[in-house]
Order: sequence, then structure tokens, then C-alpha cells
Amino acid sequence: MVAAGAALADEVGIAHLTMGLLAERVGVRTPSLYKHVGGQEDLNRRIAALAVGEAADAVGGAVQGYAGRDALAAAARAFRAFVLDHPGRYAATVGMEPTGPDDPLAVEGARLLNAFTAVLRGYAVPEPDVDHALRALRSLCHGFATLQAADGFQWSADVDESFEWLIAFADRGLRSYAQTEGTGNSQAKDGS
Repeated sequence: MVAAGAALADEVGIAHLTMGLLAERVGVRTPSLYKHVGGQEDLNRRIAALAVGEAADAVGGAVQGYAGRDALAAAARAFRAFVLDHPGRYAATVGMEPTGPDDPLAVEGARLLNAFTAVLRGYAVPEPDVDHALRALRSLCHGFATLQAADGFQWSADVDESFEWLIAFADRGLRSYAQTEGTGNSQAKDGS
């Protein structure tokens, strides 16, 4: 039922997914869905957990055997492809908070973070800065992919070229940051 809901969300958008629409798609009456899910909120939560797990599989698989810029590029491309292929189910993840550490959303989220954390190891990001670096990567990848999925790039420049530029930009920033931090430069550390 969740997979059918996720597929339908990709078609119509998560905001337009209803229990009635899903029931119609799978050929049952709406009350029959409640044997499988607790309602609209539960369905959306399950779709979000499914999507995060699928994204974790895509990114984790893509970075295997790579490090540094190659890992960054593989992760970014896999994440972007996932969002473009599954815009509705990915949209379900935005703003969805886990209810606790055993929530499938938290478990799958940890797997996705681990894949991106593996990318950062290739840049020797200091442990206290890993959360900041993860947020930066998420912002870059999420922002680009969701804008593209919403047909938000209307300029004439090639979108794929822009994405590769973004990867190069992030790589330069991470390498520069790691080099600055590695030199013991007090200005970089204390912001002065």
C-alpha cells in the first residue's frame, strides 16, 4: 500500500495525495486502506521513510569505492537523480520529523547521513564541523534538485552544466576548508 501511495505521490504530488485517490488507484474502497495505514498522516510518514531509505540506498551505493571529489560527485548525482525521479515521495520527507530513535524515518535518515558523512571523510572535515558540512551538502543538493524538479531553472544555461559547476564549487570549498583548518590558521578557526 505504501509503495502504491509513493508512486501516486510521484505522479500527483504529495500535497494532492489523498486516501480516496489511493483507494481508487489500488481498486478498493477508502475504508479498506485503514487495514494497512492509520490515516493520511501515517501514510505520508511511511512514504517519507520509504523515500529516505531509497535515497540512502542510491547515495550509499553510488559512493562505494570513491573518495574526495569522486565520492562527492557520485553522491550529489545519485541524490539529484532520486529527487528528479521521485519528486512526490521526496517531498514527503521535507519537514517530517521522526517520532523517536526507532522510527523508520530516523533509522533510514541515519543511513542517508552516513552516506554523506562518508563523502566528508575524504575531505578530512574536523569532527566538530561535520554537522555544518552535512547541512551545507544537504542544502546544495536538496536546493538544486527540488528547484529542478519544480522546473525552477528557466535560464538558457544548461542545467547539467550548472549542476557539475555546483559539484566543483562544493569540492573546492571543502578542499580549501580542510587545507585552511589543517594549517592551524587561527584566523580561520576564530573567524578574525
